[in-house]
Amino acid sequence: MHITIDEYSGFCFGVTTAIQTAERELQKGQLFCLGDIVHNGQEVERLDKLGLETIDYDDLRTLHNVRVLLRAHGEPPSTYHIAQRNNIEIIDASCPVVLHLQKRIRDTYQTLHGKNTGAQIVIFGKKGHAEVIGLEGQTNNTAIVIESIHDLNKLDLHRPIYLFSQTTKSVEEFEAIVAHIQQHTTSHFEHHNTICKSVANRVKRLQDFAQSNDVVIFVGGQKSSNAKVLFQNCLEVNPCTIFVSSTADLTPEIIQQCHQAEHVGVCGATSTPKWLMENVKQYIEDNGIQA
Repeated sequence: MHITIDEYSGFCFGVTTAIQTAERELQKGQLFCLGDIVHNGQEVERLDKLGLETIDYDDLRTLHNVRVLLRAHGEPPSTYHIAQRNNIEIIDASCPVVLHLQKRIRDTYQTLHGKNTGAQIVIFGKKGHAEVIGLEGQTNNTAIVIESIHDLNKLDLHRPIYLFSQTTKSVEEFEAIVAHIQQHTTSHFEHHNTICKSVANRVKRLQDFAQSNDVVIFVGGQKSSNAKVLFQNCLEVNPCTIFVSSTADLTPEIIQQCHQAEHVGVCGATSTPKWLMENVKQYIEDNGIQA
């Protein structure tokens, strides 16, 4: 058995920056983070031990004169308004890619607002996801969120449509949605592929990695949308792909399957820390009887 870790897996630029910012700011004193800094329980726990206190929106409304970190997912305008009102110092670690997308949606909304064209701003994304909440906020929460092609019945295909995407969604799904709307719309339709290029480029590399191994252990957080997408990408090309969140999920059966294989690959999502993938690799190597 030979185990390798995918060199392209692990934190994306936005998440890396947010975590480095948290580590740096924690050295200056008390620091709160609005929501889990990353959708990975083990990394959240690590930073919690360093002193990072995770809060929600209800907590934010009651805090005054403190420092609050905004994670890479971005925030709606209302968050900044609360911070200003409560004299909260914002440490903004919003990903530049997300901020650019927010601006594009905000500019579109401001251009269309009040023109009575019946235009619909549509976001392809996961309803309730932190990034999507921030994107909806740019339209005063009037945008329509669709999670899949099956949600297109929410749209009026006889009215103008302006389509954007959450940055971590599947390119293939986005293109299928675009094709369906183009085929059926009778009005103006603009679509903007706002999926992060670094995330999109990972898919081909990850599938190549999955195909080159007999068994693939995909490490990801249960809350991570990106993990779910990339896991499915691996599963498409290698049915022997197994999803785990930590070493605790490595059952004796999984370990035995790994030891019976010649090549085992460990990979993960943009929210998966390298140290966690290394722990998984080490755990498999240290346990089980090699066949």
